[in-house]
Amino acid sequence: MEKKYLFSPGPTMLPPEVLLKMAEPIMHHREPEFEKIFSEIREGLKYVFQTKNEVLIFTSSGTGSMEGAVSNLLSKGDKALVVRGGKFGERWGEICKAYGIEFIPIDVEWGRAVDPEWIQEILESDPSIRAVYTQASETSTGVKHPIKGIAEIVKKYDDTIIVVDAITGIGVFDIPMDAWGLDVVVSGSQKALMLPPGLAFAALSDKAWKFVERSDLPKYYFDFKKELKSAKKNQSSYTPAISLFVGLRETLNMIRKEGLEGVFRRHEKLASATRAAVKALGLELFAPETPSNALTAIKIPAGIDGLKLQDLFFEKFGITVAEGQDRAKGKIIRIAHVGYYERLDMVMVISALEMLLKEMGYAFELGTGVKAAEEILMGP
Repeated sequence: MEKKYLFSPGPTMLPPEVLLKMAEPIMHHREPEFEKIFSEIREGLKYVFQTKNEVLIFTSSGTGSMEGAVSNLLSKGDKALVVRGGKFGERWGEICKAYGIEFIPIDVEWGRAVDPEWIQEILESDPSIRAVYTQASETSTGVKHPIKGIAEIVKKYDDTIIVVDAITGIGVFDIPMDAWGLDVVVSGSQKALMLPPGLAFAALSDKAWKFVERSDLPKYYFDFKKELKSAKKNQSSYTPAISLFVGLRETLNMIRKEGLEGVFRRHEKLASATRAAVKALGLELFAPETPSNALTAIKIPAGIDGLKLQDLFFEKFGITVAEGQDRAKGKIIRIAHVGYYERLDMVMVISALEMLLKEMGYAFELGTGVKAAEEILMGP
């Protein structure tokens, strides 16, 4: 018998009690029972996003809300600024291109965070830029971008907004949307919200809603104005993923019970323990300066086949870790901490990493990484 363990940064492992709730008989989405669930979800999402405004929900992957954050906010002839420091930063540019939006890329070395001063220089030189698109946490590299600093720059411009992909940020580390003046924050269900893939979220500031009012790009399903009108009636515009909504109510209740500060502390401890283990083993972090607490990206040591290492995790232990993408393929593995993980989960995956590295000929003393992690995990 072999158990399966999911340590990819999305989809992630799910709480059993949530799975049980989602297995209950289906209900109809136009009945009072569903409207009650929707009402509770609306308040729970505002708590998690730390906003007074509505958080829109779409049945799609997180990319759906990313696309909506282009098609609903910009107009023909508008120009955007896109931070490209990984695969998902590149996706912002690809969506802009699909809608005919000219964009200026800021290409950041993979494994590094963007410098807010670069954004300030470009905005000063080109006031026609209407939106700055970036990640809070770049999942492909394990980098955390300085969103607060970027927002402080963008808020100086009355006709420019900041749009943040927080798909592996919301529910992991503090992203107080209203307090920081973030205009648009998007996320997805399969990360810290501890659900299967299938729900996308978008929260907008009052400033961003003014952009929605004047947007003339084509849109149909991802229509923010239409969805806002429906949400205020505790409904979705189209048939929702009902079981995921049921599960979402449960996970939001779990997050509220733990408290956002507790959630952030837990993610920080798990990430810190994993990073300490990596360093104790003589390995290098792919994002050494500004790592995200959502995941740890680890450089594969010389002489080790990175793709084979990833395969062995599953073959030997039933553990799924993520490989590197694109230019990082075969050069890194990524271990998640985002969502439904606790201290012993990290001890287990670090132990598996040690056994595999030893088997593949990497020289170190077994238990070195586990010990370093345990010393952090035992602390307050």
